[in-house]
Amino acid sequence: MNPTIVVLAGLSVGTYLLKSAGPLLLGNRRLPSLVETIANRTPAALLAALVVVSTLADGRSIVVDERLVGVAGAAIALRLRVPFVLVVVIAVATTATSRALF
Repeated sequence: MNPTIVVLAGLSVGTYLLKSAGPLLLGNRRLPSLVETIANRTPAALLAALVVVSTLADGRSIVVDERLVGVAGAAIALRLRVPFVLVVVIAVATTATSRALF
């Protein structure tokens, strides 16, 4: 059997087991309020960190380029409560425009 298939199958089974462990072990019990608060806020923090790293990182150095203009355009659009699809279009358009100008 191909080693790649074995690795992918193992990772799939491991992921399934980890994701099912919480509901199976806790059942209908509630988490402590502090743990629940942290669990609710973690995805937003991870997404924000991913955006910052993807925008400003180039290997091991920090780079300020056109991507930052696109993120700023998206942030302004989000602040104005624009629909999300339009936020993505604005981010792409501002990034492309800044790349064309600079």
